[in-house]
Amino acid sequence: MGVVEVTAVRGTDLGEPLKLLEGSLREGEPVPENFARRLREALERGEIEVLAASSEGRVVGVAVLAYRLSVSAAGLFATIEDLYVEPSARRRGVGRALLEATGERCAARGVSYVEAQVEDEEAATFYAASGYEEEPGVRVFSRSHVLLDPETS
Repeated sequence: MGVVEVTAVRGTDLGEPLKLLEGSLREGEPVPENFARRLREALERGEIEVLAASSEGRVVGVAVLAYRLSVSAAGLFATIEDLYVEPSARRRGVGRALLEATGERCAARGVSYVEAQVEDEEAATFYAASGYEEEPGVRVFSRSHVLLDPETS
């Protein structure tokens, strides 16, 4: 694998990074078009950023960052909503390059706190090796709600 280049994706260039995420997170099923439109709009408003890691002319990794105001921090904070690297590109610096670019993008916005939720030990090890620390005492709770209007999903 050659040099890894990380770039911020514009809404019009979302196709290849989104396809990579759909392959990983949705077993190849495309997101609904109304969601893709909302994603592009959030990207254009600066509420999220999509970073694409490319090597040899193709996207091999993607990170999706979301920016929100935090009352406790009295400022912006960021979450890494999704980070995916193709299995064939893992352990070759792609994930680290995406996290370095995340840090640069956050610093440029004045964001000093970035969090990521992980679901497996491999991801936890990767983030810990990259300088992220587990938040003691933090637990994540979730609940699904029935949507009345399918256009809101």
